[in-house]
Amino acid sequence: MNQSTVAQIIVSIIPIVGIVMGAVVVFFYLLWNHKRKMLLIQTGHYTRPEFDLLSFSLLAGLLLAGVGLALTIFLSIALGVNFGVLGGVIPLALGIGLLAYYVINRLDRKP
Repeated sequence: MNQSTVAQIIVSIIPIVGIVMGAVVVFFYLLWNHKRKMLLIQTGHYTRPEFDLLSFSLLAGLLLAGVGLALTIFLSIALGVNFGVLGGVIPLALGIGLLAYYVINRLDRKP
């Protein structure tokens, strides 16, 4: 084997090892978190976390709209108007939809 073949093998193994290590970390996190919640439920100390859908939709909508707008502008300048621009239009549309949900829901909750 020459030098470049060995380097190619090592470079191709690095992402595989990284993905396996990440999967092991995620697996044990989920396992230990599940066991912790089960013990809290058994002892009666578990409280269900509150999830604020309205705040989540505002945050996700702002993030998606900002990233989508930046990608749409960049891709339309770099590639022109073609199907590649959908990489920015799709998150932009999702962000606008989430922001519209936030606004409509806020208007419905006002007395």
